[in-house]
Amino acid sequence: MDRLKLSLRSALLVAPLVAPLVLWGGNALGRDDGRYADSPLKPWFDGLRSHLGPCCSDADGFAVADPDWDSHNGHYRVRLDGEWVEVPDEAVITEPNRAGRTMVWPVKTAFGVSIRCFMPGSMI
Repeated sequence: MDRLKLSLRSALLVAPLVAPLVLWGGNALGRDDGRYADSPLKPWFDGLRSHLGPCCSDADGFAVADPDWDSHNGHYRVRLDGEWVEVPDEAVITEPNRAGRTMVWPVKTAFGVSIRCFMPGSMI
């Protein structure tokens, strides 16, 4: 019984230290692998940010086909891995879309998927 109490006490002491690392780790998944180093839009992509923070770069986001995003109940949503995910209003990039295509910057954590940035396209 004392061993169980010790294990529980240790878990309670360590949890507050580990939780921020788990949450922070989801944001660390993005990287710039150099694919767009020569693109004239690279500086623009690097400067994109939503109200939730910087979107990183084009290498971190990906294009979304028109059938996989729409406006629903006054808000955007995007289909990721077969599931519709609501885009927070704070994640929507409101500046003109110089890339022309719809893009999303998802953040995957142990708690699920959230949208860091979303840039609607033309839907033409």
